[in-house]
Amino acid sequence: MRYNPKKHHLPIFEASGILVVDKPATWTSFDVVNFVRSRFNIPKVGHCGTLDPAATGLLVLVLNQFTAYSNRLSGDDKCYQATLKLGLETDSYDLDGEIVAEKDISAITEKMAREALAGFVGEQMQLPPMVSAVKVGGKKLYELARKGVEVEREPRPIVISEIKITRVALPEIDFEMSCSKGTYVRTLCHDVGAKLGCGGVLAALRRLRSGRFSLDRALTLDALKNMDQAQLADHVNALLVEFSKGL
Repeated sequence: MRYNPKKHHLPIFEASGILVVDKPATWTSFDVVNFVRSRFNIPKVGHCGTLDPAATGLLVLVLNQFTAYSNRLSGDDKCYQATLKLGLETDSYDLDGEIVAEKDISAITEKMAREALAGFVGEQMQLPPMVSAVKVGGKKLYELARKGVEVEREPRPIVISEIKITRVALPEIDFEMSCSKGTYVRTLCHDVGAKLGCGGVLAALRRLRSGRFSLDRALTLDALKNMDQAQLADHVNALLVEFSKGL
């Protein structure tokens, strides 16, 4: 059913600005958008960079007139916290996909794993996974993947500016990375596994930062459920002051 703000029990939320949310696992980015729009009766809500359902963390929302900034904010660099699991390959490059191979990692050492990850820092071309929202011929890749169709994809230029390994407990490796727009951490994990010859998948992902916005200013869904429109407006206005300093 099409959302109609005029039929909501609350008055229309007219403030424009930015809202930073800590997305929980299992929720899609659109689920969060729809929740905020319906909860506070906001006519226009958009997000600035999709997170996969299994991923958690920072989701930047734009409200009302600020939806015009969506493309600009989507282009900001991102920072992620991730877990790579070696010895496994799936069709989606993460644990949500179908397993296509399981391999022995007994020959892989911590030093080899660290060197493999470090080798992906810098400018490079990255091939987007089939299970993604990238469009080819007007069709989203994940729509084609659901039909069992695999198409040729064009690699895209990305920049991984930093990878910091925080834990190695093979077959798992925890790391933080800073990267440009359009970088798939799932693909990085797949490519590291391919480089080591043992396969690899993304086991966990949390977005820590997008541009100037970080998780320390993000609201949980529980917090939003307990806020009224006036409290939300105060929060949005405070973030707007911070954003305006960078214009």
